[in-house]
Amino acid sequence: MDTFIIIKIFFLAALAFIVTILWTPLLTHFMYKYNWGKKIRTEENAPIMSQLHNHKAGTPTMGGLLIWVTVLVMALVFYFLAQWTGWELFNKLNFLTRSQTLLPLGALVASALVGLFDDILNIRGIGPKGGGLQLRYKLLIYTIIALVGSFWFFFKLDWDLMRVPFVGDFQIGWWYIPIFIFIIVATSFSVNETDGLDGLAGGLVAISFAAFGVIAFTQGRYDLATFCGVIVGALLAFLWFNIAPARFFMGDTGSMSLGVTLGIIAMLTNSVLILPVIGFLFVLESLSVIIQVCAKKIFKRKVFLSAPIHHHFEALGWPETKIVMRFWLIATVMAFLGVILILMDKIY
Repeated sequence: MDTFIIIKIFFLAALAFIVTILWTPLLTHFMYKYNWGKKIRTEENAPIMSQLHNHKAGTPTMGGLLIWVTVLVMALVFYFLAQWTGWELFNKLNFLTRSQTLLPLGALVASALVGLFDDILNIRGIGPKGGGLQLRYKLLIYTIIALVGSFWFFFKLDWDLMRVPFVGDFQIGWWYIPIFIFIIVATSFSVNETDGLDGLAGGLVAISFAAFGVIAFTQGRYDLATFCGVIVGALLAFLWFNIAPARFFMGDTGSMSLGVTLGIIAMLTNSVLILPVIGFLFVLESLSVIIQVCAKKIFKRKVFLSAPIHHHFEALGWPETKIVMRFWLIATVMAFLGVILILMDKIY
């Protein structure tokens, strides 16, 4: 294996961190100048949530722009430098390839633009419960994005394999399409659910992308591993400003797009059944919401003081930073476990 591949991954990840840090002041200037402040849910709609987070009202959102814009610009810059100059260095640093990164990059940008539109509606107070797209419209839009991705895999890549760890690969035919859609939509909304505490979503997503970067690397998908590394670098810079007290929030333009991209990378690496392990806390967050909604509708009572579950711990009196850091620790251990399972599957 060429040592330059490892250098490339770490260099571009570090460069993404630096680039993101450098243009953050420009974005925050516009955020505060034009009052891109997030609307907090009202006491009538979510009394506990309102009490816990009312002091955050007006904090700028759409900080996810830092992540996907940096990734997009870096991918395009190195791609065109390689095309225009013909220099071997830029050819080696280019990580935008049709077979590995074009689809996840396209999905990242497309879903980020939808999330950006949703954030703008929230800022302006347009939509139900204080702003933003209705859930059914968001579900429809992200399902369409997932549908496009599933068609790319099934018809363009002729891919219908599903890997069951320690068992083998199975051709599932057209069933691949609905499974793909479910995975992408579920992952995007699960990541979105975690974006409720300062630094929580950013840290958990960074850990997950790092884990899938390692998985992609072990499979020889070096451009995909680099793509994951660049996202991690940008996320670390975002976290610099997002840890408590947050200078700005990620917003749907970040959380939804990163969730979609994470799901696609899990499908690209044929390790989707390991995704619930690496993304264990994303699953837990979504389950807590589902359980809460079902309990309220069926039994007319709540299981959790507030949902998602990180708000339950908040309502119990846990400091926000303690919840976030403990979730980071759990996510790190689960990421290690997920990577170990992938490596053991390769061996046995």
